[in-house]
Amino acid sequence: MTDQRPAYETLHEAACARGERSYIDPATQYLVFTRLAHLDRGKCCGSACRHCPFDHENVKRL
Repeated sequence: MTDQRPAYETLHEAACARGERSYIDPATQYLVFTRLAHLDRGKCCGSACRHCPFDHENVKRL
């Protein structure tokens, strides 16, 4: 069985394990906030962030 997760998931988990608040997405080179950064903020910002631990509760639905 092979790991079919996107590469960014592995990077995200490793960054969180190191206590980091961000990592660089390998496909886009964008800086991406980790779950830890979002938890520090304390609420969903409404930007549909990739690792939002708040279930995107403030993202406007179409």
